[in-house]
Amino acid sequence: MIPHDTHLQIGSLLFEGIDQIDLTGPFEVLSRIPNATYRIYGGSTAPVRDLKGLRLTPDAALADAPPLDVLHVPGGAGQEALMEDAEVLGWIRQQASGACSIFSVCTGALICGAAGLLKGRRATTHWSAFHLLPFFGATPVNQRVVIDGAWIFAAGGTAGIDGALRLAAELRGDATAQAIQLHMAYTPQPPFDSGTPETAPAAILNEARRSVQVLTMRREQTARRIAGKLGLGVAAAGRG
Repeated sequence: MIPHDTHLQIGSLLFEGIDQIDLTGPFEVLSRIPNATYRIYGGSTAPVRDLKGLRLTPDAALADAPPLDVLHVPGGAGQEALMEDAEVLGWIRQQASGACSIFSVCTGALICGAAGLLKGRRATTHWSAFHLLPFFGATPVNQRVVIDGAWIFAAGGTAGIDGALRLAAELRGDATAQAIQLHMAYTPQPPFDSGTPETAPAAILNEARRSVQVLTMRREQTARRIAGKLGLGVAAAGRG
């Protein structure tokens, strides 16, 4: 836990094609952490759209970000465009080197992997990309939230809220995280138990896999290419 009188700089990465819940879910938690400044950073200050068209606007450009204490890297289909973006990857490496906590949500893990930051780490990501983690030198852990030292990895979508609450507890203590959870009235009670490949009905899972098949193949091609650049000659694990 960091002393409460230590002011924290918390920053989230924003990009075109993000999955907004990977940003806005954790935002609900991170923006409530006491004695902290929370801002959203993009390649520029121009608005972007999430993968379903929601318009989002950064607070500032990457170049204007101060050294961050907490770096939050969301995911979404737009992650593919960043996997070999030297400016973004360099910014992530620089910020991660001085941060006390790095928080990856969904396929934000793949962006961090492309930056060369997952080697030797235990990590998780969205079920559709879980099998790609070994390409970046990571050990896949099939859990909703995985903590590895200063790193917190949340799987897909709503797991970002759980991961952010764990992060809040790491930064300011359990009582602070519990108070944030109470203010959010966060007591999930989903009407169906189909939120993971293990619990979803087979027909639903097969259709979900089919719907992301093209993107998954593209991600694997990118992962193989980046693994070569990173000197990681590995084979992917089985798909989730």
